[in-house]
Amino acid sequence: MKKILVSALFSAFCILIHAQDGIVGILPADTSGDRLLDMEEATISPEMHPADFECSWTPDGRYLTFRTASAMMGMSPENGGQSVLVTLEDINKAAGTRLEAFPAYEWHDKDIFRFVSGGRIIMFDISRMEPCAMTPLPEGAANITPCPAGGYAYTSGRSLYLSDISGNSIPVAVSGSPDITYGQFVSRNEFGITQGIFWSDSGRKMAFYRKDESAVTSFPLLDITTRTGSLFEIKYPMAGMGSENVRVGIYDTASNTTVYVQADDFGYDQYLTNISWSPDDSRIFIQVLDRSQKHLRLNMYDSRTGELVRTLAEESNDRFVEPQHPVWFLKGSNDRFIWWTDNRDGYKNLYLCDTDGNISRLTDTDADVEYVANDGKDVYYTSAEVSTAESHLFKVNVKSGKSTRLTSVPGWHEINMSPDCRGYVDSYSNLGTPRVVDLCRADGRTVCNLLTADNPADGYAWCEIDFGTVKSADGKYDNWYRLIKPRDFDPSRKYPVILYVYGGPHSQMVRNTWCAELRLWEMYMAQRGYLVYVQDNRGTLNHGAEYEKAIYGQCGQAEMADQMEGIRMLMELPYVDKDRIGVHGWSYGGFMTISLITNYPDIFKVAVAGGPVIDWKWYEVMYGERYMGNPTLNAGGYEKVSLINKAADLEGRLLICQGAVDNVVVWEHSLSFIRECIKNNVQVDYFPYPCAQHNVTGRDRIHLMDKVTMYFEDYL
Repeated sequence: MKKILVSALFSAFCILIHAQDGIVGILPADTSGDRLLDMEEATISPEMHPADFECSWTPDGRYLTFRTASAMMGMSPENGGQSVLVTLEDINKAAGTRLEAFPAYEWHDKDIFRFVSGGRIIMFDISRMEPCAMTPLPEGAANITPCPAGGYAYTSGRSLYLSDISGNSIPVAVSGSPDITYGQFVSRNEFGITQGIFWSDSGRKMAFYRKDESAVTSFPLLDITTRTGSLFEIKYPMAGMGSENVRVGIYDTASNTTVYVQADDFGYDQYLTNISWSPDDSRIFIQVLDRSQKHLRLNMYDSRTGELVRTLAEESNDRFVEPQHPVWFLKGSNDRFIWWTDNRDGYKNLYLCDTDGNISRLTDTDADVEYVANDGKDVYYTSAEVSTAESHLFKVNVKSGKSTRLTSVPGWHEINMSPDCRGYVDSYSNLGTPRVVDLCRADGRTVCNLLTADNPADGYAWCEIDFGTVKSADGKYDNWYRLIKPRDFDPSRKYPVILYVYGGPHSQMVRNTWCAELRLWEMYMAQRGYLVYVQDNRGTLNHGAEYEKAIYGQCGQAEMADQMEGIRMLMELPYVDKDRIGVHGWSYGGFMTISLITNYPDIFKVAVAGGPVIDWKWYEVMYGERYMGNPTLNAGGYEKVSLINKAADLEGRLLICQGAVDNVVVWEHSLSFIRECIKNNVQVDYFPYPCAQHNVTGRDRIHLMDKVTMYFEDYL
């Protein structure tokens, strides 16, 4: 048995390698404390999560900056030396503010940062120790996006405006229709879309989204807070039905004119994603995706006219193509850039491209990678090539193609690279290490430690965690899991099991982070006598395109098969009570929960499903059609995975919880399942949260998790 000791904040915590039985890590129980988590600590208490170090780089990379209560500090990336850049007293005196603590801020240029106070955006110059602009915020302004040249763009209602440094508002695009919106996100935040306003580097031009929802049906939601209750409608494009029409406008600040990009590759309801600018403002790049999400074009347009210059790349896939990132230009170049895709070599890799359409692979690894930064010579990226449960920083030389690993401590590393790529902040954790934050040079050498977080579990009765892998149902992949064992675990006893499941795309529930990405409610339940099991499956992240796309057309099938491999592994353990196995999950996990209890009624006795997708034809176009295709073209797939058809098969105890104003998985899903249970005389329990949207948050979440816990206590 090979043993590897990994740095930890308490000596009892270590990682053991047991290659022969699939367990690659064990976090032994901490017997130094006897305190149990209460429900507030297990759900909403920030004190139970390891501290992190909030910081930002000046745009020239000269300082790493961070806040104290009374000042902004600057740290040298060369030696870690600290100095006071500006104090709270300096700000209050020069700007006439009455702030009680140093405000959150963003850097505008190497000497100027901005913050919000008293209904104004204040630009403060640390070289002169005075504000250089104080711009009023219009009442109701939203989506505020600062301009690199000063001022900002914002939306009010459905319209888009520009505010100059003096606070004068200029209309850019005014909506006269309840169906048309300017300057806000589109496509329901899919394809990496998080905003609707995109400034060029110089601030001379601004791209923005125009969304037309006239073809989209509405869904009514109930507001019980009014005197007699009232309905309000949201636009919700369901799979197979009318969708948005999206266009991209380009606004020129000098001429106060707008042209629209002439992107008409795939018709009315195509997707215009991942907007990016060339450094000289002359061209704009858009990844255009057809509605089926099987065909993509990376297009370059003239920013003066909106006309297509050329298509630089085309991709097709019989399952789906999913762009998620804009292009990143090599520093110092207007015609060479980096593009991210998983459709060429089976993994999410980076490719070096130019504006003539030449493309070559940059990160030559059979692993998923994510772009971090570049300095024109080296490109920095994080990669799963060490382990699919870990993320490490690498760099690759653009000219030679040679790659170098920069982080060595096992775990999950999150990187904040300086703009000049001379240094970076490495924030990492692993199974036994809550959080370490180091300032490092570009070659990976540590300059200084910025934070070694205290163990938030200190004094608590922390249960043992097994961290390992189990083979996928097709035998091709290792799926990571964590198993939390009960307090005072006795292998001669038998314990009930709760499977917590999500299992859907864009997720990775198990990583080599502190306590293996533990949700504290799992520890809460383990402290009260349950085995709690969490596992990833095909369809989730970080294992390559084939793994991620295995779910296409029949969501839930490969995922269930993989989850059942883990359950069968558990059932072979002598301390597992095979007659007391339950399952809980939310959203896609709610869909998985009901799928499991209805498909495997002999295994799962109790289930709690939150906000569950019941039938994919009621889910949104962008997500639903990507993974399930169009309902007309894949009627058999939709029919097979629909939980409406499974209501009659329910044998165990099932509780469904749902936010009554859920705007993601609308109420039609769970209420339709309840109706089907009634029609089949099948008993089911239901608990709505009248004022909650898709996720139950705040103190309502304490009530929710109490409800979930009591259900397992009563019936498992």
